[in-house]
Amino acid sequence: MNATYLNQHVELDAPSRLVHAEFDVRNDTPEPWRAAEGFGVGHHLFDAESGTLIVDGARVHPGQDIAPGGSLHVALDFELPAEDGRYQVRLSPMREDVCWYYDQGWEFLAVDATVKDGAIALGRVRVTDREKLRRERELRAVGRAFIYPVLTIWRNRSLIRVMVRRDILGRYKGSFGGSFWTIINPLLLMLTYFFVFGVVMRDPKLTPTGFALYFLAGMLPWLPFSEAAGRAPGVILEHRNFVKKLVFAVETLPVNLVVSGLVTELFAVGLYCGFLLAIRHRIPPTVAWLPVLLVPQVLFTVGVSWFLAGLGAFVRDLGQMIGYLLTVWFFMTPICYPESQLLARAPLLTRNPMYVLVHAYRAIFLENRAPAWGALGKFSVLAIVVFVLGHAWFYKLRKSFADMI
Repeated sequence: MNATYLNQHVELDAPSRLVHAEFDVRNDTPEPWRAAEGFGVGHHLFDAESGTLIVDGARVHPGQDIAPGGSLHVALDFELPAEDGRYQVRLSPMREDVCWYYDQGWEFLAVDATVKDGAIALGRVRVTDREKLRRERELRAVGRAFIYPVLTIWRNRSLIRVMVRRDILGRYKGSFGGSFWTIINPLLLMLTYFFVFGVVMRDPKLTPTGFALYFLAGMLPWLPFSEAAGRAPGVILEHRNFVKKLVFAVETLPVNLVVSGLVTELFAVGLYCGFLLAIRHRIPPTVAWLPVLLVPQVLFTVGVSWFLAGLGAFVRDLGQMIGYLLTVWFFMTPICYPESQLLARAPLLTRNPMYVLVHAYRAIFLENRAPAWGALGKFSVLAIVVFVLGHAWFYKLRKSFADMI
């Protein structure tokens, strides 16, 4: 140890925003602390969130050298800012025009404080060092990485609901079909694929109705994913007026696309259950597992959409490229051909996340069994990682959106 802090006393005078700190600091080094060389004890005020130095504060200088084992009594007053925020004051030995010893790895006395709506509250008062603070920040960052994306969505749920409704109704405004195109578009797309792969290029081992159910079950998770991922690269440019508003939560824009796609999927699931009743005269009870599949599906789709939306604001060509990439991804997933062909010719492609979802959908709708928990568990872990990293990527880039558009 280099210094020991004894007899610590910290108190706040709320009306004046002044904090009085009083303590003794003992010299635990083998060298004296020399007053003539500018030794003293001072304080720095930091913004706790960003780590930005706000105030280089007053110092207390000893009247004589502090020998090894000797102590200096320190009494310092410092004022906290009036602006809302989290702050940290570091009280540490220093040498004028040479260094602050906390930068050299010495321990220092840290005083945490919070200002909210003009009310000031003192937090922890503790002896720590920069390495311990770094580890604390990393732990907090990990916690925020998992919690903050969910909190952002929850706090803005009303905005998301309004924006999704506006997106669905506005997309087909003025058309004869109106919002019914939300159902008609995916239905026409599925019928087109069915005609090509189920009639023209149909596997003779499958009946037309059998292939239709097999194919449409695979399309159920693919349609909402491809819709959100396909639109995500252009969502920032599409809503540039919102992006330039400082109070608008831009993180919700990609989420709106995912929720819009989810609405489309729910209509498609209703139609598919109608097909099952018409063809097989029953809906298997394992369909109750659908919400379990939707949770990782939504997390994965939101994460991918955040990543593409952030990148699309800087790489304008991404909007043109994503259509091709989604087409390749579609044919890498056994949606319009038997899964056995994929297993026989390219088993590595079973690692494709969408394959796990497609296989799970067919299990609960067509095979009357629960999804494969091992594969679904791995996909869920991947979905959480993509969700967290996608938000971190978007959050890091969002400050530059206004400049780029």
